[in-house]
Amino acid sequence: MPTAREALLDAAASTLAVLPWPEVRMGRIAAAAGFSRQTLYNEFGGKDGLGRALIGRAVDRYLAGVDEAVGAHAGTGRGPVELALWTVRAARADVLVRALLTGFWDARLPRPGPRGDGAPEDAGGPPGHRPGAPCQAAPAPAVLLALARDRAMAVLRGRGPSPDDTGLESRCEIALRIGLSYAVAPAVTAPSPVGSDAVRLVHEALAPGPKR
Repeated sequence: MPTAREALLDAAASTLAVLPWPEVRMGRIAAAAGFSRQTLYNEFGGKDGLGRALIGRAVDRYLAGVDEAVGAHAGTGRGPVELALWTVRAARADVLVRALLTGFWDARLPRPGPRGDGAPEDAGGPPGHRPGAPCQAAPAPAVLLALARDRAMAVLRGRGPSPDDTGLESRCEIALRIGLSYAVAPAVTAPSPVGSDAVRLVHEALAPGPKR
C-alpha cells in the first residue's frame, strides 16, 4: 500500500498530465489522493516543495530503471541496447524525465532553478514557506546522462569481467545519445514499436567496423 507521500505524488503526477503546473491546485491533489490539504502541506511544505519532490522522483525512477533494464540483460551483450530502449520509453512516458534529459522546461511543468511559479495559494502554506521559491535545481542533461552511463557501466561490470568491457563507456554513451535523440525527435514515418528504430541504430552504431 503506498504511503501518503507516494499517493500524493501519484495524484500530482496524474494532475500534471492534464493540467499545466500553474493551474495545478493543492486542494485538488489532496482530494484526488484521499488526504487533507494539511497532510499535503505537512509532507511537502507547499507547491514548490511538491514540485521539487516530483522532479526528484523522476530522476530517481529514471536511474532505477537504468539499473533494472541493463541488469536484466547483463551478460547477454544487450546492455547498451536496453539502455537506449529504456531511455526512449522513460522520456516518452514521463514529461519530467523528458525535460530532465533535454533541458527543455515548458510552461506546463514545475520549473527548476531560480524561477518558481509563485502560485498565490502557496501563501497558505506553513510558516517559513516562501511563495515563489524555486522548485529544484535539477541536474543538467549532460550530468543526468553521465549518471545513467555510469550506472549502466557499474551494473554491467558488477556481473564480472567480460570481453565486452573494452570500450564499454563509449558503447553506453552512444546508446544513450541514440536513445535520447529518438525519444526527442522520433521518425515521422509510419509508427513502429516503441524504441525499435533506436535499437536498430544502436546495433548499427556498435557493430564492428570493416577491417582495414
